[in-house]
Formats: sequence, C-alpha cells, structure tokens
Amino acid sequence: MLFMADTQSAIPVYKMIGKLACKLGSRMAAVTYSIIQVRRFLHDAHFRVQSSVQEALASGKPIVALESAIIAHGMPYPQNLSMARNVEEIVRTHGSVPATVGILNGKIHIGLNDEELHFLAKSENLVKVSRRDLPYVLSQGSSGGTTVSGTMIAAHKAGIHVFVTGGIGGVHRGGEITMDVSTDLTELGRTPVAVVSAGVKSILDIGRTLEFLETQGVCVAAFGESREFPAFFCRQSGFQAPYQVQNEEEAAKLIASILALGLSSGVLIAVPCPKEQAASGQIFEDAIQQALKEARSKGIIGKELTPFVLQRVNELTSGKSLDSNIALVQNNARVGSRIAVALGKLKKAQGKGNLPQSGRATAPQPVVIGGTNVDFIAKARNATMLVGGQTNTGKVSRTFGGVGRNLADCLSRLGRTPFFISAMGKDEHSESILRYCSHMDMGGVLQLEGHNTATYCAVITGSGELSLGLGDMDIHQQITEHYVSRYKQHLCMAPVVCIDGNVPIATIQYVCQIAREHQVPVCYEPTDENKASKPFLSDSWRALTYISPNLRELRAINRTLGHPVPTDLPSRLEDVVRTAMTLACPLLTQLCCVVVTLGSHGVLLCGRSMGGSVSLHPGTHTQNAAGELCAAHYPAVPVSREEIVNVSGAGDSLMGGIISGLLAGYDTDTCVRMGLLSASFSLHSREPISQKISTFSVSLEQVKARSWPEAKTCRMD
Repeated sequence: MLFMADTQSAIPVYKMIGKLACKLGSRMAAVTYSIIQVRRFLHDAHFRVQSSVQEALASGKPIVALESAIIAHGMPYPQNLSMARNVEEIVRTHGSVPATVGILNGKIHIGLNDEELHFLAKSENLVKVSRRDLPYVLSQGSSGGTTVSGTMIAAHKAGIHVFVTGGIGGVHRGGEITMDVSTDLTELGRTPVAVVSAGVKSILDIGRTLEFLETQGVCVAAFGESREFPAFFCRQSGFQAPYQVQNEEEAAKLIASILALGLSSGVLIAVPCPKEQAASGQIFEDAIQQALKEARSKGIIGKELTPFVLQRVNELTSGKSLDSNIALVQNNARVGSRIAVALGKLKKAQGKGNLPQSGRATAPQPVVIGGTNVDFIAKARNATMLVGGQTNTGKVSRTFGGVGRNLADCLSRLGRTPFFISAMGKDEHSESILRYCSHMDMGGVLQLEGHNTATYCAVITGSGELSLGLGDMDIHQQITEHYVSRYKQHLCMAPVVCIDGNVPIATIQYVCQIAREHQVPVCYEPTDENKASKPFLSDSWRALTYISPNLRELRAINRTLGHPVPTDLPSRLEDVVRTAMTLACPLLTQLCCVVVTLGSHGVLLCGRSMGGSVSLHPGTHTQNAAGELCAAHYPAVPVSREEIVNVSGAGDSLMGGIISGLLAGYDTDTCVRMGLLSASFSLHSREPISQKISTFSVSLEQVKARSWPEAKTCRMD
C-alpha cells in the first residue's frame, strides 16, 4: 500500500483520491442542478424571456435587470418611454444586456420589446406590482410595472445578479408609529440580488432605513470616493454607509463574495447622483417637505405616497426634479452595467462561471473566426483626391476593425454573442481592443508576445469611397489549424460558423472538414479580391453554405474555378444584377445562397426559390437540388453621400444582420432587411460597426415599422 508521509501524519493516497472524487462529484451535482433549474425557469408558464436575454443567459454574457414601475408609475408620458429606451441603450453601450421586467397579461416578462415598453409607458390603471401583488396579478391576467421587490424576484429566478433602479423605498418618516416600511427592504433581506441605486429617496427616514437594512442582514456599500450614503437627488444624507467600494471591480468582488457564501440576502450599492444634478439638492428638499405636508393633509399614505410626492415635487420645481431623476437613473445604469461586466470577468477568471454559462450545451454559440485589426482611417475632405505625393486635407482617426471582429461585434450587439477566435500581439493595441470589445466573447482570441497586432490604414475619399488600403496583417497567420482545433467542440455544436479571408488556407480547410462531418452551416466572408478564392483552391468550398462577395470578389472566385469571367465590370444596375447572377450560378451547385453585396445598389440574393423568395435555409440546396434557381434584389436603405462617414464595416454589418435574423428563425425578407438596417447605421458611424446597432434598433418590430420597397425576384436561367 502506498502512503504519503509528513512529520504529522501519513494519509493513504486512495483516501485522498476518494475525497477529491467526492468533491468533484458534489461540484458536478451542483452544476447539473443549476442547469436543471435554469431549464425549468425558461419553460415556466409564468415567465416570458426575451430572445436577447435568453441568448445572454445561455452564453454567460452580463445582464442588468431594470424595473418598470418607474415607467408605469414614476414618470409622465412620453418622458417615461424616452427614459426607458435611453437607459436600455446605456446598459448595452457599457457591455451588458438590458432586461426590463414587467407584467403583461398575467406573465412576467424579462426583457421587453419597444411595443411592450410603449404599452407600459402609455397605459393607465396599471398595477404597481411588488411581492405581495404578484400572485393576484398573475392569476387575474393583469398587467403592471414591477417595483424593486417585484423585479428582484424575477431577476433572481432568471439568474440575473445585478439590478439597476433609481432609488429604493425605505422606512417612511414617522414609520415608527405608522409601521410604513417598504417591502424593498425586506426583499433585500431575502433575495440575493445586487441593487444599484442612488441610495434611498430623501422623502424617507434614512437613518431608520439603514438600521432596518442592518436588521435584515443587508450589506450596504457607498460607491465612489466617499462613504457618505446618498439620498436620491442629494449626494449627502448626513449618514455614513457601513462600507465603501471605490469602483466597479471592488463592487463585483463584493457581489461575488455574497454569491459564493450562498447568503439569501442581497446587497445595496449606493451611487451618488452626478454633481451637476446635485447642485439643486436644497431646492428639491424644500419641495419634498412641501409635498409631504400636502400628502399628510390629504391623508395619502402607503404605496400611493411616493408617486404623489414625486409628482408634486416635479410640479413645485418646474420639471427640474424629473430631469434630475432621469439623469441619476442613467448614471446608475452606466455604473450597474460596468459592475455586471466586471462580475462576469471575475467569474470567468476564477473559472466558476455563472448558472447560465453552464447551460451552453442547450444554447450553443455561433462561432466567428477571423481578423482583428486596429484601423487608421484617413478621410479626405474632397471627393477627388490629389496624387503624386501631394497632401490632401482631411481627418485621421483610429477605430477597431477586421472582418471577423466586425462580424462578431455586430452579432454581439444584436444579442447573438458569438465565440470569437482570432489572434493579436501582446501590445498597446491589443489592450485597447480588449477594452473596446468588452461586450464580446473574446475567449478564443490568442495574444502573442513579440508579434504586432494587425493594423490597417484606409484612405477614403470625401464621398466615402475607399481609395487605398495598407495593412500589417502577419499576425493572422497565427490563426492556425492547430490553434483553432482547441475549440473543436465549439465548432461542432455551433448553429453557424463564420470565417473570413484573413485566415490561412489550411485553417479554412480544417473548418470546412469539421463542418462537413457535423453538418454545421458555414458562412465565408471573402474580405477582399486577393483573399476571396482561398476556399476555392481545393474542394473545401463545397462545404460552404453561404458566401458574401462583392462583384469583384465573385469574379475572382469564378476565375479560380476556371469559369469565364468579364474583363470589365458594369456599373448600370441592370447589368450589375445580370453579371452577378451569371457569376453566382456555378457556385449554387453546392452553396445554399450567394449574397452579393452591391454597395449603394443594395444586395442581391442568389439561391433556390421557396415560397416566392430565395431560401436561406441551410438544407434547401441539398433537399431541393433540382429546385428553381432565382435571384432577389433588395435596394439599400437610402443614405446620401454627404451622410456617409465610413463604408469599411457596412458589408460586415449587412451579414451580421442577416445571420442574426437567420438564427432567430425569421423569413428571408426580414433577415435581409435587418442586414440593410445594420449597414445603414454603420455607414453613418465613425466606427466600422455602429454602436447604435442593438436588439432594439435592428429588430423584427423595426423592420415591420418601416416602409420597404418590394424585392425584385427573377429566375436565374
């Protein structure tokens, strides 16, 4: 028998192995239980989870819960709707997925679309829903806005750990006599969710509120440079918070500790309102005292008190309190989103993940493989540029690009966060990229010492056309077959794999082999005319499902395959479409769809007809090989030359929108129009992928709300 000996004791090896196995078994059992709980939640009849939130839950992306009582009861229309939209956009901009919680027709909605937000913002006689009200409202099929306590319950059920609100309720002044204590406080004592707020409303008894939170076992920390506990409109309340966290990382560590301990209580992160809004604190306090006096004279108490006081304060301050209210909620959203991102990074670094990440097997991620660049964009002032060494006046800016990165960025903003595989140097450029791409899953990005991060310099005319491009792209050769094979499981399980022309030929061949073996759809982004033919140098291209070339790239592909090609390419739309169909036709013996990008002319889809349009379904080209070939031309969203800021990411945005719609199961027209919307946003953006692209701005609802010219479909024979 083997033994390990030290000066204290000798422990048999088999006992140590047994203990280790026991611990591993317990951990696996806990993970399995967590997966089961998440699955049960997502299928609970009382809940409806928005697709973008489902995706975030499945991929482990940071999520921020938002309440809806502030929409339904806290502000007048239309300011409430504008505030709700802005707060969601702020959450997205800072790296998290917003999940506004509300009750519609007896179901708890986690994540609301714009139509649902509009309903809550404009409807009258909605219920203000806290813990007490939930069972009745659901049983009656009613609708309402969730308070802090109601939202905390929904967030906890969903596995969302961070919740942003304006200010929580508390012990009302005179509460020692009336026993008027907000259920927000007891909810914080029994629901493990981190609440980010501007402290408590100054109409309350702040001292007794802090005492009550202590009794409930709630950890309270002031956020920032001071331990002063904020009071909604005011940065100072005269009371100190028990603890202080100076930044998002410290707040994330605090939340992680509470979750790790398994405590049933929450944590309150108290964020002081912006200094510019706090300047009017005394004016608001005087108005609050006046409103409280009026409320007492009218006998207003209970849950009706806060809405009355806030409305009256807004009237007494000529609307200034509403402006400050909106500003502090927006500030809380910024802080809360960053905390959620920091918490996600902390969990990933510790190797623990969160509940939703364990569920990836049930909702696999798309995979994007391709280049990551730092782009230096030089845009001339004039449409016609001087040549021969002369200086053109203009502006030079730095952005972050690369075809693969652009596509992964766009998909992430559309709620389809892919697993991104790429390579960078370990330098100042790569650190900037990682900060900028915090909203993306960069888990497959290789960083190499002694290598340069790819850089690209584009010279653009005043009208937005690319005149010249120079690139240092050697690092892309490090996206090798061997490196990508580390993520074989991701590839095998992916609903779609996208790969760009920056990737080495051997890697493309490896990905195509995996795709063929596991029947995974593959989309190839040709990148440029010189790289477009990489898959077509062998039989690898027969495993592709989609390609998205422009006309020059499509001609290069046909030349590689030995097909006749025109020397000159046409410019008139009718001739462009005819040439594109001719060049796409030979590829459709194997591919499902050829998406020909036509710049200002829009996009041409070439494939097989199904239901009167070109089918994007991956099985169509094999199941219906004898089907009629057709092409559909979709005009671009009109953007004038004067409005164009950057064209470098428009094509990638187009494909991001199309693939996002495809993953959502939408019809071809909707998918293409989501792509065209995304492309139009990016044409207006300094960045290759516009930060305005989101699940709100590019959605089924937005597509339906616009008037679109009908796509022109014709046979390809």
